[in-house]
Amino acid sequence: MFVGIIVAAGSGNRMSSKQKKQYIDVQGKPLLYYSLRAFQDSSVDEIILVTSADEIEYCQKEIIEKYKMTKVTKVVAGGEERYESVYEGLKVTNPDSYVLIHDGARPMVSVELIERIMKAVVKYKACIAAVPVKDTIKRISMDGRVVETLARSALQAIQTPQAFPAKHLQEAYGYMFSTLLVLNNRSELSITDDSMIMETYGKQTVHTVMGDYTNIKVTTPEDLILANAFLSNAKK
Repeated sequence: MFVGIIVAAGSGNRMSSKQKKQYIDVQGKPLLYYSLRAFQDSSVDEIILVTSADEIEYCQKEIIEKYKMTKVTKVVAGGEERYESVYEGLKVTNPDSYVLIHDGARPMVSVELIERIMKAVVKYKACIAAVPVKDTIKRISMDGRVVETLARSALQAIQTPQAFPAKHLQEAYGYMFSTLLVLNNRSELSITDDSMIMETYGKQTVHTVMGDYTNIKVTTPEDLILANAFLSNAKK
């Protein structure tokens, strides 16, 4: 069984918009619609949507019911941080399934990419979408000096979906919350994706699967312009 967890509980402060980015109108539909549609059209068996508590009713009526997202079986309230929201979704996930975690702010995820990830997770048990970086990447000191130039051939930009056996990811998250977070200030943690948790607390080797350069995360107004362009071309 394959379960998609779509995370859409973020505040989107960098968008500089009164409306949260996941609900901004893009090509006549809320941004969140597009990632849900891709998972709906894929061969995943179930979708769990994680959003803010005060937006559950809106998502249920204005997106899930309105656009007939029949694979969405649960809409749950997320936490303050992304990793807390993922954990809330994991709590209601069948531990015997494979889980695909995806950012609701990546509207250009394709059915083809979802299917590639699904095949890969069965083989490798832990896999993430990634694309080779195009730019030269440099490590910079706190005062802005270049420390070193990193080998571009060894670098990839990580995307979602990220897929794992649900039980393994649940255990890794549980270990993190029960041990590390008891001893540390949560605000000091820098957890940017689920593979970090699996690598660190699940002791699992993570494999990469070729992603798509159009599979951007909409974070800033400039990203929204790109998303509009990509989705407009996709309709043609």
